[in-house]
Amino acid sequence: MSQYIIHPIVMGSKVFDKGMMTYQHGYGTPYTIPIYCWYLEGGDKKILVDTGEMSPIASAEREAAIGGKIYTFEDGLAKFGLTPEDIDIVIHTHLHNDHCENDFKCVNARIYVHEKELARIHDFHPLDFRYLEECIEDVEANGQIEVVTEDREIVPGVRVMHTPAHTEGGLTVLVDTAKGLAAITGFCVVMDNFEPPKEVRAMEIEVIPPGTCVNPREAYDAMLKVKHVADILLPLHEPKFADGAPIG
Repeated sequence: MSQYIIHPIVMGSKVFDKGMMTYQHGYGTPYTIPIYCWYLEGGDKKILVDTGEMSPIASAEREAAIGGKIYTFEDGLAKFGLTPEDIDIVIHTHLHNDHCENDFKCVNARIYVHEKELARIHDFHPLDFRYLEECIEDVEANGQIEVVTEDREIVPGVRVMHTPAHTEGGLTVLVDTAKGLAAITGFCVVMDNFEPPKEVRAMEIEVIPPGTCVNPREAYDAMLKVKHVADILLPLHEPKFADGAPIG
């Protein structure tokens, strides 16, 4: 069985209200989140989950807030002796712009995207302003897109599960590691979403849906599914991984 080490690389950040992460909770709390690209080390393919922002703001204030360094795409990959051209596979949790702005640099990669996500980026509602078609036009024109229609294995030890919580085509990436099954969530949350504070648990709420979600009830159920299947939870914007320590 193939096993991987997961390397979180911060390639962007956002400063906003915590309620953007935690549905119906945390409003009025200033919060800074990291935006990750995840490098999966192991096997014979160079694999990334998401590609982050193209021109991240790397201020001392933001780095202090998240507890880690913010990299450009090139500098982040260089930590592992990689260039964008070396990447064989990109798996997308979803296609909001902050997760796919560097796709065009991965000219040799196959890029895995759920069919509903691909449809939405080309026909988005005004409320879906985070979708920017230009982020994937180059790779689409080059025939690099692999459309995902169902839960499936990508390579041995890495598979995807459709989790329509934050977006209709969200894919949670399940990765076999030496320490168990890790889940890079297909939706934008932090650890508080999976481990709510006691005042929320007292309401018999087991998880908190993403602050931005397609359907809160479906999002709740999708989160429970991920929580129950995974040994290691990797919420897409959890700050505690910003130090870059390897996982698994």
